[in-house]
Amino acid sequence: MTETTNATGAAGTRGRTTIADGVVEKIAGLAARDVVGVHAMGSGTSRAFGAMRERVPGGSGAKSVSRGVKAEVGEVQTALDLEIVVDYGVSISDVARDVRENVVAAVERMTGLQVVEVNIAVSDVKLPDEEDESAPEPRIQ
Repeated sequence: MTETTNATGAAGTRGRTTIADGVVEKIAGLAARDVVGVHAMGSGTSRAFGAMRERVPGGSGAKSVSRGVKAEVGEVQTALDLEIVVDYGVSISDVARDVRENVVAAVERMTGLQVVEVNIAVSDVKLPDEEDESAPEPRIQ
């Protein structure tokens, strides 16, 4: 008996896998938040709107994971833009370096995509005596 196959290569390499931008954004967002010195992700406005959206019944908390992250995903590569808020007193250059390292490692390990760049914009610094904008006062008690 002769065995023929129409496909070549190992079974695991047959077919195509696509990864959505949102998947990469979530991975990068979680990896960035793990870095000491990162207070929050996104601008103050986006954090405030996100906090209000999460309080609405049926609101999605999933978007908060990727807040402040934008990914462009190709077939084998991805590029990321992150917007972060740092804690007062930390070295911004050290935090940015640590965020890049953590994000690149997590995204490449989980997706197999090559991360070609991670651009970081520091939009604010969280002062020790500052109120946290991500938790606005409820309008109704």
